[in-house]
Amino acid sequence: MSKAFPTQAQIVIIGGGVIGTSIAYHLCRAGVRDVLLLEKSQLTEGATWHAAGLVGQFRSQQNLMQLMSDSVALFDELEADTGQNPSWCKVGSMRIASSKDRWDELLKSHSAAQAVGFEMQMLTPSEALALYPLMAVDDLVGAAFIPADGHIDPNSLTQAYARGIRKYGGRIIEGVKVKALTHNSKKITHVVTDQGAIAVDTVVNAGGLWARQVGWMAGVEIPAGVVEHQYLVTEKTDEIPPNLPALRDPDGGYYAKPEPGALAIGGWEKVTRKVNPVEGFPWQNARHLFDGDMDRLTEFLEPAMARLPILEHLGIRTIVNGPIPISPDGEPIMGPVPGLDNFFAACAFTSGIAASGGAGKAAANWIMHGDAGLDLWTFDIRRFGPLHAGADFLHDRAVESYAKYYDIHWPGEEMESARAVRRSPLYQTLKDQGAVFGSKFGWERANWFAHGDILQHDLFGFDRPGQAETTGLEHKAVREGVALIDMSSFTKCEISGKDACSFLQYLAVANIDKPVGGATYTQLCNAEGGIEADVTIIRRSETCFWLVTGSALGIRDRDWINRNLANFRSTTNLKPMGEQWIGGAPDVQLRDITSGYGVINLTGPLARRVLEKLTATDVSHAGFAFMSAQDIRIGYAPALAFRVTYVGELGWELYIPTEYLAYAFELLQEAGQEFGIANVGYRAIDSLRLEKRYLAWGVDITPDYNPIEAGLGFVIDWNKGDFLGRAALAEAKAQGVRRKLVCLALEEPLPVFGGEAILCNGQAVGQTTSGNFGYTVGKSLVLGYLPVEAIRQGGFEVNAFGTCSRASLVKSSAYDPARRKILC
Repeated sequence: MSKAFPTQAQIVIIGGGVIGTSIAYHLCRAGVRDVLLLEKSQLTEGATWHAAGLVGQFRSQQNLMQLMSDSVALFDELEADTGQNPSWCKVGSMRIASSKDRWDELLKSHSAAQAVGFEMQMLTPSEALALYPLMAVDDLVGAAFIPADGHIDPNSLTQAYARGIRKYGGRIIEGVKVKALTHNSKKITHVVTDQGAIAVDTVVNAGGLWARQVGWMAGVEIPAGVVEHQYLVTEKTDEIPPNLPALRDPDGGYYAKPEPGALAIGGWEKVTRKVNPVEGFPWQNARHLFDGDMDRLTEFLEPAMARLPILEHLGIRTIVNGPIPISPDGEPIMGPVPGLDNFFAACAFTSGIAASGGAGKAAANWIMHGDAGLDLWTFDIRRFGPLHAGADFLHDRAVESYAKYYDIHWPGEEMESARAVRRSPLYQTLKDQGAVFGSKFGWERANWFAHGDILQHDLFGFDRPGQAETTGLEHKAVREGVALIDMSSFTKCEISGKDACSFLQYLAVANIDKPVGGATYTQLCNAEGGIEADVTIIRRSETCFWLVTGSALGIRDRDWINRNLANFRSTTNLKPMGEQWIGGAPDVQLRDITSGYGVINLTGPLARRVLEKLTATDVSHAGFAFMSAQDIRIGYAPALAFRVTYVGELGWELYIPTEYLAYAFELLQEAGQEFGIANVGYRAIDSLRLEKRYLAWGVDITPDYNPIEAGLGFVIDWNKGDFLGRAALAEAKAQGVRRKLVCLALEEPLPVFGGEAILCNGQAVGQTTSGNFGYTVGKSLVLGYLPVEAIRQGGFEVNAFGTCSRASLVKSSAYDPARRKILC
């Protein structure tokens, strides 16, 4: 007798692919009993059933590698837990390099692997041939081998998750279609299906190919598109040895997965096809394949035949050309969906089989505890905004991300599609003056400026080609003269209301209750003390504040603020009654004012001499203190001048209404001519800020680290009363931390970008978070977290591209540690 269709559930997961079943399995195994998984057809249908099943763990970022390694650890034990064999073949994987640039990329990866204790073996061509005897290696430079990689059967894996769900008390219902998600302004209340409505506490969108449409049911945009991906399977032969590793040849654009007596050859072509970009993937196409495209197939089959001569006399048994989900940047989409309190996304996995175990674990933690257990900003849905979800932007970027999957990932390389979308009023002026732009959250931002005979386009390489003549000169202009930087892409949020001050005091670790015109640099921490945001807050009036954050962080930071506002109870408008608070909601309003104001950063030792020519306001050190803001006039234009720096020099950020921005910029350039005023881009900013040990959220500071570990303990105001994270930070302060962020200066000018291994007396003890060349101090500089014991020992080296350089500990900052250049 079948069970009755449920009318309520604590957690409903929509989608029975490998991701949805993994999340449900992890939730049930963790003790959540009321978990319901809905699948509109049968488990695995959509994209899971036709996946190749490769499992590769290496990623450039430590947390992403940990997520993939969590998958492998689960695959190792899954049969013992569930009784279902997932057909896991741990045969290793090999990535080969047939060019010096590709070999350098592998060496960079090897340093990152060394930093976290991940086994990656660097092989000579002859060593690679011994492990993979089917290869021609005459032109090979080398290879990287990861013994713990392999391949797995997607159907068997999904069925193992399903058996685990049932073992631990969860329920799976196949053949039920979700028709609607009933929701109010804050949450989803019911999942409406073709068999009835289900009252729900939490909804997980693991809809795979249909995730975007599931989002539409809840009134939100999920930037998950669909493209074609194809591979072929050869005829069988006895010439293919058993236990052959998986092979990736990124220079050839293909992979080779061993099958029983055959090979599956797939690739990432330069142009794939978008699938139903406007209306979404058809609901009825649960087990759909497209016709094979021989033109696209030939693009990677020919280099595969050159590398693997056995393919020349093996026929093609079948071609699989199926739909796969993909996001605008090619990375998965996970996390709480902004705008709804109980909607969680887990979709757009192009490598969902390999990621499923770790992603399911992280998603379950996120759903249960509000924390994935490790920072997953690279996967976080809040890295995207409404722009990314537009059909054209989404799919144009998705096709480009797909095409670049096996490309060499050059430091600083920019996407080429969907460009010049969001423009500062200064865009054309800066372009005419030599700007070479990058893209950040759709904004065009000047990365650097061409001059003289230097061509106005990027050069890419692991040795920062040409940057000494561009970025280096811009760096020098800031240190020795005066410069203008267009920072209009800053996210600016107005927070107002009679409870705004008390709310921000609760949210921030620093004291923001300053006089009007006062400003505060602060972190917003979670209950465990992890850094959720790194912001500046300016007090505009008694009841109004401006919060300024990074160009790409607006969605995430506003979501963090909104979710905490729901939990906040201000003593100013609520009164105790017994043990409960009564009264209305806090009087706090948030408003995005990003588009209303452009920002010009006027910076450098001569900045004051430029500004005083254009305003009647006293801009002396006595008249205009550091970390203060005043409303001024620049010529006729109104501006909020905020004295602050992210480059370590005297300077002001000038917040100017958009319609006045071009006029003000012209005045500033004209006034600065006698001082040799220069345009400066974001590449120089990175070099300048590292010399000052200024940190960047998302790399140097994340929810994985607290302010005390990061050397930001001076920001915390212990005297202002309670704030979010106070108890955890007080405990960290009292007990001491086990790791600290340090700055190291290399003896050799090796190119460093972040991700390099830090060695202490020959042993890897950490990984750099940022790296660049400091043009003023004349040294390569890195930041990274090290165990306190290692810091005491000393004897540091940094491994960059296979070469180690001794490195010395920099106390405070490499440039102007006394801050004399700022406080003048």
